[in-house]
Amino acid sequence: MVGLAECKEKFMSTLRRLPARFGLLICGLALLSGCAAEQSLKGKVVVVTGASSGFGKGVALKMADEGAQVVLAARRTGPLDEVARDVTARGGTALVVTTDVAREEDVAKLAQATIDKFGRIDVWINNAGVGAIGRFDEIPLAEQIRVVHTNLNGVIHGSYFAMRQFRKQGAGTLINIGSVDSKVPLAYMATYNATKHGVLGLTNTLHEELRLSGEKNIHVSTVMPWAADTPFWDHAANYTGKKPRNALMDDPNKVIDAIVATAKQPKKEVNVGYKVGMAALSKRLAPDTTDALASDVYAKELNKASPTTNSPGAVNEPMPTGTGIDGGVRDRKKAEDAAQP
Repeated sequence: MVGLAECKEKFMSTLRRLPARFGLLICGLALLSGCAAEQSLKGKVVVVTGASSGFGKGVALKMADEGAQVVLAARRTGPLDEVARDVTARGGTALVVTTDVAREEDVAKLAQATIDKFGRIDVWINNAGVGAIGRFDEIPLAEQIRVVHTNLNGVIHGSYFAMRQFRKQGAGTLINIGSVDSKVPLAYMATYNATKHGVLGLTNTLHEELRLSGEKNIHVSTVMPWAADTPFWDHAANYTGKKPRNALMDDPNKVIDAIVATAKQPKKEVNVGYKVGMAALSKRLAPDTTDALASDVYAKELNKASPTTNSPGAVNEPMPTGTGIDGGVRDRKKAEDAAQP
């Protein structure tokens, strides 16, 4: 990444050599070239929800590598304590706050505990999420409502308390984790899709409010991954009769790196990888075809999966299993594909 001073000098030197009418074009190219300075995370206070596994755990460890002070939030205290030990071993500072993001009072306590310990919040990452897979009318309604409470209400709760603190400080970065499903709906994940559309809508609206108020030191971002191989798939409520999987699944570290990069250099929307970018473009150009293709591919993936029993997963209560970053789904897919006639 080019330093800010060097970038500015190159920009001004180029601008002086060109006719004035090219100024606007050069400004646009400068923005696209990544000239903006990165923010160091050393010593920053970073709140991570859903930190007991998957993206959240990976982000917490990466933040520790950057020298951040990491606040770990999730429903499972034991796994959080393990992550905290790993954060400390990597040179970071950890605070564990057992939190169900669906509960407003829990998130309020999370924010207050962070302020009490560190005096500020620099980055808040709303990562906690659950899924419910199956035909919409065959998934128990109570479990779908719980998905909304966690994935959307939880992001609203976190965003609310983070934004209030950022305005007191005059600075801060809010990162909400969306999905390719924020742009392209997917059959058999209706309520999950609805929540991820809501996350994108919420974050983009906050972006506009900040623009109108002129608060340039507060940033809001939506990070949108492709399907990634994390414990999410085993934790999801599942009413398909098949072990969940998806096509061309990404390594979770690809998403983790994108989240950390966004904390350093916030952008309004971050499509993680070419597949999300292509899906978003395709949705704009051919919406009906894109929706059909995405759902057809997903249905075929489920058909190739191993059988399993229906389960609420970790939607209502956390599960003791699945505390890693990687979910092992890609290895299972290889075995399932090899067994196909």
